[in-house]
Amino acid sequence: MTETGTNATPSTELPQAEAPRGESPDAERPPLRRDRSHLVVGGVAAGLAAHTGIDALLWRLGFVALVVAGGAGFWLYLALWLLMPTAPATPDDRTNVLDEWVEKLRRAVIRR
Repeated sequence: MTETGTNATPSTELPQAEAPRGESPDAERPPLRRDRSHLVVGGVAAGLAAHTGIDALLWRLGFVALVVAGGAGFWLYLALWLLMPTAPATPDDRTNVLDEWVEKLRRAVIRR
């Protein structure tokens, strides 16, 4: 008796993870910047949301939870507000006096 099967070698290719819906696997994340068009206080949560793909509301709830749990959310938000650069301005963007002050402070800290 002869065997009529083929001599198949096992595949050595690893399966690739599928990209989330609507995104190509090679899609780049936007840079981490404070968002001026969707800001509530300083645009930190909106910037984090754009960078990570996690909704800004969840970031805001996380900061509030950290504030309630011991106050770390307040200091973390302030640090991110100071360290994250702002997104380029467009005519529709909002700004406030506090945001302008933080931007001046950020520039002064970065120069050192």
